[in-house]
Amino acid sequence: MRRSLLALLLALLTGLAGLTAADAAPTSGWTARAEDHPGSVTETDVEVPMSDGTVLRADVRRPADSEGNPVEGRFPVLLTITAYNKSAIDGPGAAAIGSDPGFFVKRGYVHVTVDARGTGSSGGDWQAFSARENTDSGEIVNWAASPERPWSNGSVGMHGASYMGISQLFAAGNRPPGLKAIFPQVPAVDTYRDVVASGGALDVGFIPLWLGLVTGTGLIPPAYGPAEPDNALQMYLDRVQGATSFTAPTLLEATLGLNAAFDGPFYAERSPASVLDRIDVPTFLVGGEYDLFQRGTPMVFDNLQQRGVPVKMIFGPWDHLQGSGDGVAEAGYGTLQDLQLRWFDHHVRGQADPSLDTDIPPLTYHEIGSGQWFEADQWIGEQRARRFQLSGTSMPGLPGGLVDSDPRPGRSTVAPLPISGLCTRSTNQWTAGTPNAIGIAQLCHDNRWNDLSGAVFETGPMSEAMRMRGPINAHLHASTPTGNGMLSVSVSSVAPDGTVDRLTGGWQVLSHRSLDESRSRYLDGELIQPFHPFTEDAQRTMEPGEVEPVDVEVFPTAAVIPPGHKLRISVQAFDVPHLLPTVRDLPAALSPVAIHNSPEHPSEITLPVIPATEGNR
Repeated sequence: MRRSLLALLLALLTGLAGLTAADAAPTSGWTARAEDHPGSVTETDVEVPMSDGTVLRADVRRPADSEGNPVEGRFPVLLTITAYNKSAIDGPGAAAIGSDPGFFVKRGYVHVTVDARGTGSSGGDWQAFSARENTDSGEIVNWAASPERPWSNGSVGMHGASYMGISQLFAAGNRPPGLKAIFPQVPAVDTYRDVVASGGALDVGFIPLWLGLVTGTGLIPPAYGPAEPDNALQMYLDRVQGATSFTAPTLLEATLGLNAAFDGPFYAERSPASVLDRIDVPTFLVGGEYDLFQRGTPMVFDNLQQRGVPVKMIFGPWDHLQGSGDGVAEAGYGTLQDLQLRWFDHHVRGQADPSLDTDIPPLTYHEIGSGQWFEADQWIGEQRARRFQLSGTSMPGLPGGLVDSDPRPGRSTVAPLPISGLCTRSTNQWTAGTPNAIGIAQLCHDNRWNDLSGAVFETGPMSEAMRMRGPINAHLHASTPTGNGMLSVSVSSVAPDGTVDRLTGGWQVLSHRSLDESRSRYLDGELIQPFHPFTEDAQRTMEPGEVEPVDVEVFPTAAVIPPGHKLRISVQAFDVPHLLPTVRDLPAALSPVAIHNSPEHPSEITLPVIPATEGNR
C-alpha cells in the first residue's frame, strides 16, 4: 500500500504513463551489449553516514545469479540521488530516473539510489539544494567509491532527471575523485531565472506542485521495520518540521513579495551555476524545447564546452515529463538506456569506444516547425543576429507589423487580463507536462485565441525558410499608469491557414528591468540574452506614464519559420497559470501596459538566425 501511494504521488510529477517512445535505430553500427548476469538483488535502507552525523539511506542493487544470490566481486557503480522517495523507484517509478536500474545491473554495474537529506528514509531536514545537501552529494559519491564497499571498484557514474540531474551537477562540483561521468536529464542552471521567478514574477504552476510532492512523499511513514520504531518516529517528526520550517515559510515569503521573491544568496546557493566552473567530468545532457529548464540546460552545455570539458547535448521537442522519459530515442541514437550504457561503459567502465565522438556530435537538436534533427558543434556559433522592428499599432484582430526597416510609429495597448496564457503551450510547459501526459494538451496548441488577449506583431509570409537556434531578446518600450506590470512575450510561427504555433516565450516584470550588461549575451554586437539582477536593490518602479525600454529574455529555442509562414510576437500582461505577481505587486499589475514604437522609442526583437548553408542529418 505504501509503495502504491508513493508511485501515485511520483506519477504526478514524472508522468509515468505513456512516456516511452518507440525505439529508434542508432545512426551508427553500435548496439548495446548483452546482459552479463541473469538477475539483480536489492538491499534496502543501507546506512550512508554524512560528515555531520546525519544518516542517509540507500537502496543498493547488485548483480545476481540465477538463484538470486549476489554475484561476488567489485563493479562500477551508477548512482542516483532523489528527493522523491527511493522506494518509488521499484516498479513503475523507474521512469523517474528515465530507465530501469536492472538494465545496468544485469550488465555489470551496481546501482545505488539514495534519498536526499530530509526526504524518503533519510535523516535530517530537507532544504532543497542547500549548501549542506550539496556537500552531501559529493560525500555520497565518496561513500559509493570507497574500498569499504565490498561491491564497488571505486568508479562511479551518475544519472537521472530533473532533481536527480541537478544533484549530479552539484556532486560533480565537489570533484569527488571516484566520479567519472554524469548523465543529467533536464537540469537547471539558475533556479531563480529558470523556474522560480522567470522575469521576476512567481511561478505558481510548478513550484507549489513540486514542493508539495517532496513534502507529501516525505510525510509517508518510512520503511523501517519493527526493530527501528524510534527511527521511524523521528523521520516522521523531521518531515513535519521540514514542511513548517522550510516549505511553508518559503512559499509565504515569496507570495508576499519578501526576501524569497528576490534573487540573492538563497537562490545562488541552490543554483548549479555556482559550481559549473568546478565540473570537469564527461557530461551528457538532455534538454527539452518545452521543458521547465529550457533556458538552463543549454547554458550548462555552453559553459562546459567553453572550458574544454567533454560534453554532449540532445535538445528535443519535449516537455519536462517527456525529457525525463525515453523520448531521447527520437534523436536517432537508440533508446535512452542504450545511450546511457554506451556513455558509462566508456567513461566509467573504461571500455574503448573509438567511434563515440564521430557517431554522436557535441549537439543534436530538433527543429520546431520542420520536425527535422540537426547536428552542430556549438549551441551559439554560426548564427547571425537578425532584428525585426515593431511597426504600426496592434488592434484586436489587426496585427501590427514586424519589419527589417522603416517601421511605422504606433502605440498598442495590452490589457491586464488574468486569463491570458490559460490555454497555450505555456500551460503544459509550466505544469511540467501534466496536461500532455493525460492527453489534453493538444486542445491548446493553437495560440491564435490567446493572442487576441494582447498586442500582436507579425511579418509578411516568408519567401524562404528562416532558421534560428538560441535565446531571443525582445526590446520593448513600455509605459503604464501605475509604474509596474508584466510583459509576457510569445514568439510564434503563423501558418497560411492562420494556425499559430507558439515556439517559445519570455516574461519581464517592469520594475525589474535593470540590465546587467556584463552578464548579458550578445551576438554580432546585438543583445540576445539580457541578464536582470532581480534583487530588491535593483528594483525600479517606472514613473506613471513615462516610456522606458524593457528587455525581455525570451527563452531559447530551435525552430524554423517555413516559406509562406509568418513570424509573430504577441505581448500579454499575464501568463496564467504559469506566473502571478506577488501580493505587493498585484495592484499595480492590474492596469494596462502600452507598447511604443517610434524613432524616439524603437521596439524590436533580435533572433539568432542560422545561415542557410547548414544542413540536417
